[in-house]
Amino acid sequence: MTVSSPIRFAVRHGGRLRGCLRVPGDKSISHRSVMLGSVAEGVTRVEGFLEGEDSLATLEAFRRMGVRIEGPDAGRVVVHGVGLHGLRPPDGPLDLGNSGTSMRLLAGLLAPQPFGVTLVGDTSLTRRPMRRVTEPLAAMGARVETGAGGTPPLVIHPVPGLRGIDYAMPVASAQVKSCLLLAGLYARGETCVREPAPSRDHTERMLEGFGYRLRRSPGRVCLTGGGRLAACEVQVPADISSAAFFLLGASIAPGSDVVLEQVGMNPTRTGVIDALRLLGADITVENERVAGHEPVADLRVRSARLRGAVIPPELVPLAIDEFPALFVAAACAEGETVVSGAAELRVKESDRIQVMADGLQALGVDARPTPDGMVVRGGRIRGGRIDSRGDHRVAMAFAMAALAAEGDVLVEDCANVQTSFPGFPELSGGAGLGIEVLTGEPG
Repeated sequence: MTVSSPIRFAVRHGGRLRGCLRVPGDKSISHRSVMLGSVAEGVTRVEGFLEGEDSLATLEAFRRMGVRIEGPDAGRVVVHGVGLHGLRPPDGPLDLGNSGTSMRLLAGLLAPQPFGVTLVGDTSLTRRPMRRVTEPLAAMGARVETGAGGTPPLVIHPVPGLRGIDYAMPVASAQVKSCLLLAGLYARGETCVREPAPSRDHTERMLEGFGYRLRRSPGRVCLTGGGRLAACEVQVPADISSAAFFLLGASIAPGSDVVLEQVGMNPTRTGVIDALRLLGADITVENERVAGHEPVADLRVRSARLRGAVIPPELVPLAIDEFPALFVAAACAEGETVVSGAAELRVKESDRIQVMADGLQALGVDARPTPDGMVVRGGRIRGGRIDSRGDHRVAMAFAMAALAAEGDVLVEDCANVQTSFPGFPELSGGAGLGIEVLTGEPG
């Protein structure tokens, strides 16, 4: 699934970002639109679908389970749903590439099916922890085997039926919550998930958009199995996780002024805006509205003088995917920035705490990793070479770092940027980033 030829970003230092931009569609919502559309009754039409490798992996998995899907064509996808009980066994393992979201959510959706299936992924995905979903699924009666150490592949065996549970998550996780809710669609009785802190609620919003009744209260969501999903229209907003790189770049590059259009403003995802504002970023929210059951707005960001701050742990779940960008912002801020309560970053596509600390140190920044975060003393960035370790968000964050660097930045191992942000070099280059894509082995 993932592009294998070596790709590097060579980024000239300096410059500024300008313009009115639309980043690609939200990855989380794109995944869920295909999943729920496939098991709904009727035809679901999706606009703004992210045509990145992760979302396409989900789409292809459902095609292989007998779902007719038209597109994607310029972000338009038409899903001919087969109902909750209409999926067919695939002709072999489902390859989910680099997508942890696909694997964890599909584990919940496929555990109740009357056929077995194996979920596999690329090298990065085979290192990611899966017991956080397989253990509560086992409590529901599912049989899901993992590889050594609780990592993929996942081998799902058919079982007579699942039973609802009341599960208290030890750590807030939208993927675990979504996995159990999807399994709960098929379970006997009620399935409830309790979370210690808010996590993104795209699954809950979309289930309600497909006509499924939920009971929601602060820190708890419940549903009763045995219902049905009715097809609907889904509008996918621009991904705030992708917008985060332009919020970073425009904040740190003097003279920048960027408007990001139709960005998803789900309150469980806006922690990156709050964290950047704590650092002194100049971000204004304009033209707020609702599109496809999700709040959206235009974001205007202008360059600002950043200063160090303590990022409150309660913001961490609301910005968990944006910390590569936030760590670079901290490196450009005067004084010390402290991040804690973010141990989850160590089990993302890479160990984002260590990989970001290594990269910042390579650029001359005083960055000290801790078990659950980092202490960054910023103010000056040199040029240098960065190994992104195949992590798409690390690669894009360090590409934007060149805007504030004293020398050019070379970012290695950038092929996986295609998983979440196809067209990143073109869009950022058009806005003013001096980026060149190099392919093949280094000479």
